Amino acid sequence: MRKILIATVKPFAPVAVKKISKIFDKAGYSVELLEKYTDKKELLEAISDVDAAIIRSDKFDEEVLNAGRNLKIIVRAGAGYDNVDLKTATERGIVVMNTPGQNANAVAELAIGLAIYGLREQFSGRPGGEMRGRTLGLHGFGFVARNVFRIARAMGMKVIVYTRYSKAAAAAIGLKVTKSLEELYEKSDIISIHVPARGEHLKSVSYEVLKHLKDGSIIVNTARKEVINESDLIKCMEKNPKIKYMSDLTPDCLSDFEEKFADRYFFTPKKAGAQTAEANLNAGLAAAHQIVDFFEKGDATYQVNK
Repeated sequence: MRKILIATVKPFAPVAVKKISKIFDKAGYSVELLEKYTDKKELLEAISDVDAAIIRSDKFDEEVLNAGRNLKIIVRAGAGYDNVDLKTATERGIVVMNTPGQNANAVAELAIGLAIYGLREQFSGRPGGEMRGRTLGLHGFGFVARNVFRIARAMGMKVIVYTRYSKAAAAAIGLKVTKSLEELYEKSDIISIHVPARGEHLKSVSYEVLKHLKDGSIIVNTARKEVINESDLIKCMEKNPKIKYMSDLTPDCLSDFEEKFADRYFFTPKKAGAQTAEANLNAGLAAAHQIVDFFEKGDATYQVNK
C-alpha cells in the first residue's frame, strides 16, 4: 500500500483534508497527516517511509529529501515551488510538481484588494482615488495575472503587460504588451507583480526600473519578495514621496519602512494570497489527483524539475 504524507505547517481546512483523504482512500493509499509542526525532526521522521508528499509552504531541503528513503513525488499545493530543493530532488529521482492555477483567483483578488487599499489611503478617511480609468501594469502574465486582468477590466481599468514568454497569449485577448519592463513601470498607475523568484526575475524590480514610476504609483507584490531589490525600492521611495508599496510579503528591511514610510506601505502578517477556503480546497484536491494519476497512469504533466 502506498503511503502519502500531508505535511503542512499551515494546514489545509478540515473539509479539504477530508476530501483529499477520500481521494487517496479510493485509490487504496494510506494517509499520514503532519500539521502545525514546530520541529524539523518531526518532518524528518514523518517523511522517512512515505511514497509521496503534499506540502504547502513547507521547506523540503536536501536534508528532508534525503530522509525520504521511499519518496517518489512531492506536490506543492500552489504555484510557487522555491521551497523545494529541485537539484537534490532531481538527483534523487524525485518528481516535483505544483498545482498551477488553483490559487490564481484568490491571489488575484488579494492583489486588487491591496491596490484598492493603497489607493483609498488605507481607509483612513483621507481622500483617495478610484481604480476606474487608471492604468494597471502586469509584471508577468501567468495564471494569477490573467485573473487580475479579468477583474481589472471589469472595473474599467486600462491594462498593459510586460512578458517575455506569453506575448502572443496576451495580445490575443487585447492586451498591449510593452517593449520593456521600464516602459511598463513608466506607463502604469498601479503595478501588480506576478513573476517567480528564480533566474532573471530575482531582484528584477531594481532602481533602473523603479526610477521610471509616476508620482503616486502603487506597487503591489503578491509574488515573492526576492523579485524586489529592497535597497533600490527604499531609495526610490525616498526620492519619490508619493510611491506606495503593498504586499502580502514582509520585506527583510521592515524597520526601514516603519521608520521612513508611514502610511505608504502595508504588509499582511503572513503570506495571504492563497488563504481562502476555495483556494485551499482546490489546490489540495488537485495535488491529490496528481499523485494518484502519477502512480496509476504515469502522468507527470505538472512536473517542474524535468
